[in-house]
Amino acid sequence: MSAMFEDLQVLKSAEAIADSIWRRVAQWDEFAKDVVGKQITRSADSVGANIAESFGRYNFGEKLQFLYYSRGSLFETKYWLNRANARELMNPGEVQKYIADLTSLARQLNTFASGLKTVRSEQSNKKTVRESAPEYVVARAEEFSGELFPEDDFNWLNS
Repeated sequence: MSAMFEDLQVLKSAEAIADSIWRRVAQWDEFAKDVVGKQITRSADSVGANIAESFGRYNFGEKLQFLYYSRGSLFETKYWLNRANARELMNPGEVQKYIADLTSLARQLNTFASGLKTVRSEQSNKKTVRESAPEYVVARAEEFSGELFPEDDFNWLNS
């Protein structure tokens, strides 16, 4: 993993998409900005924000959880892009480019999360102490000469 979160390619990609969406939404009229623009901008910004927050977490489970939040925000951004297209705030080609960029980013997020899982697995294997399985010696039935439970042991059940 990178020493600085700003160096993460997945974060740079998320920031580039969010900044591009911001510049595009800034051109809309006030009503469109208020209804769709704020939502799409917040969800796009949230993708990168959750990647950054993931980087700042110590526990692997929390790191992964914030990457999953980021992925959820990515899909929310796709939803709002579809709304912008349906309301003719963006042209279909522009929306398709953003969606293609977000799909690529989703793959990067999945790869990043898989890498974290691998690191976690490698670290947990180093800390694990394993004992060898015990050997059980069982006598063969033909070598057993006596009764396992004499009849007298069961008499109390009949009383």
